[in-house]
Amino acid sequence: MARTVGIKEVARRAGVSVGTVSNVINRPHMVAEETRQRVRAVISELGYVRSESARQLRAGQSRIIALLVLDMANPFFADLAKGAERVARDSGLGVMVCNSAQSSSEESDYLSLFAEQRVRGVLITPADMSGRNLSEFGRHGIPFVFVDRVLPSAEGCSVSVDDIKGGTLAARHLLAQGHRDLVYVSGPMSLKQCQDRRDGALAALAEAGLGPQALRHVEAQRLDVPAGRDAGARLLGMSPRPTAVFCANDLLALGVLQALFSAGVRVPADTALVGYDDIEFASAAAVPLTSVRQPAVRMGREAAELLLEETGEAAGRHVHQRIVLEPELIVRDSSLSPRT
Repeated sequence: MARTVGIKEVARRAGVSVGTVSNVINRPHMVAEETRQRVRAVISELGYVRSESARQLRAGQSRIIALLVLDMANPFFADLAKGAERVARDSGLGVMVCNSAQSSSEESDYLSLFAEQRVRGVLITPADMSGRNLSEFGRHGIPFVFVDRVLPSAEGCSVSVDDIKGGTLAARHLLAQGHRDLVYVSGPMSLKQCQDRRDGALAALAEAGLGPQALRHVEAQRLDVPAGRDAGARLLGMSPRPTAVFCANDLLALGVLQALFSAGVRVPADTALVGYDDIEFASAAAVPLTSVRQPAVRMGREAAELLLEETGEAAGRHVHQRIVLEPELIVRDSSLSPRT
């Protein structure tokens, strides 16, 4: 078993006090150049690494923030994490990225772990929309910021995108192409963004004088490519077969595209297709995918900035904010099929 080297051993080997070693690590400008070099040489020789847990006990605050998302296999959340990580690094902090797998129980387990580790704060895209998990976590006094969700109360910060508007943009575009029979492929409707994107599509239909019956609905169990392929198989069995499909995210849309291709259905000639998120793979698909773009990197960056403001020196002046960003429709080949 490897032996842990302590600061006292470094001090003894370098012939200085423990306080001098601490200054070399944390306040090097306070130590003479010759002494700094000698202490750093001993640190390198012994392989000393300072104990972050001990530092936290002394400082009373962690240098780690946690990011808990629904699915790190989704490039949207990878981009979101990228934005948060940049802000954390600029502030000398690290990010612990965790994946709830859209599971309320796994989310609860991770929140318990964050409380045990006394992380500085948490960025979370919640899987449990009942609020029970976060209500329990809130008792520990650790700040959190909702990402890709609107916090339902004024007791915290959130950064999200207007998903109702995003759904409206997608459906308006398909209606403008002449489609009057749309299908919405969603993930679990327990997720608020799936509900909001559907509400936005229904609003666009109402604007066009069409009732909710013009939007058929296929609910998938997950928001990934295999679930999209399964949804695509269900679309193929519909009568009449839909001429236009709007998916709640790009991974579902890519799965639907695979299923349609396998069945010889042409996209967009037979069926137009629109996704959501505008992940990198959307433009690189066999048929470049029209998608509603979310500014994921910016979302992660702004959420992290709010969290650091709430946990930093100016925490006493922090005012909770709800930031809602605008989506943007990116039109590509998969939906350009005007109908008469």
